[in-house]
Amino acid sequence: MRAIVCSGAGFLLAVLWFDLMFDVQVRASDGEEAVASIGRYYRRVTTDAFPMNRLVMVAMLATLGGIVAELITGGVPTWAAWASLLLAAAPVSLAALRTVPNAVRLGAGADSRPEQLGLARSILRDHRFCFAAILAVLMVQLGSAA
Repeated sequence: MRAIVCSGAGFLLAVLWFDLMFDVQVRASDGEEAVASIGRYYRRVTTDAFPMNRLVMVAMLATLGGIVAELITGGVPTWAAWASLLLAAAPVSLAALRTVPNAVRLGAGADSRPEQLGLARSILRDHRFCFAAILAVLMVQLGSAA
């Protein structure tokens, strides 16, 4: 199960890295160009990329499922499985409840520029947290193997 959890976490880190490459544009500018660029990216990856955009959700569920299987089978130390579950459940929940809906909304471009800027900043904060949490899952999983 550790291979499934680590593969899922690695995939999610890669997705988050690509998202962050667009998200960071909002740090340097309050301008329309940065928000428009970020909005175009999120339109492509949340709406236009169907059905491939579902792969991220599958990776999230597989990672969580692998961790639950570790808890059931005892494939890793109990502390590592519980820590991994908490560390993974937080960003997955955040993504489902706030980050993805905000990205879809930003990609639609229907809001005013100040609202779009707020969405872009919120997505950046969420992705920073998610990256740190998923990286911690990977570190716990690999660290507990020693």
